[in-house]
Amino acid sequence: MNIRIGNGYDIHKLGTGRRLIIGGVDIPHELGLIGHSDADVLTHAIMDAMLGALSLGDIGHYFPPTDPKWAGADSLKLLVQVHQLVRSHNFAISNIDSVVVAERPKLKPHIKAMRDRLSEVLELEPNQIGIKATTNEKLGPVGREEGIAAYAVALLVS
Repeated sequence: MNIRIGNGYDIHKLGTGRRLIIGGVDIPHELGLIGHSDADVLTHAIMDAMLGALSLGDIGHYFPPTDPKWAGADSLKLLVQVHQLVRSHNFAISNIDSVVVAERPKLKPHIKAMRDRLSEVLELEPNQIGIKATTNEKLGPVGREEGIAAYAVALLVS
């Protein structure tokens, strides 16, 4: 058995006039994440973890923010493409673990929906995806509510 592990990280600024989408779930909040795509930090971190496990670079290589084709893209659709790439290298996802760091809104009520959505898109059981939420204890840009960050680890097997 061949086992690979990769980690991913993403952060996006918060701003007005945008939806807050995390893990494919639209979360009610007065601010949304700013980015070239839908700025789904959790999904982006997961994609980078999957790509990193196979030394395939990062999402910027496959979906560059300079390419208008990806403007406003649904990150779950990008995740499907990354998953297909992983499969084309004869690997499967064993599990994913992640942390979303945000002062507000409280994410705990949305974690089950995020797990369900991501597991559906990745064709996994929900118990193969761990999602935790924490704050930054008012420290740094996330603590000042300037943005939201996410970390992810993906374990791939062949």
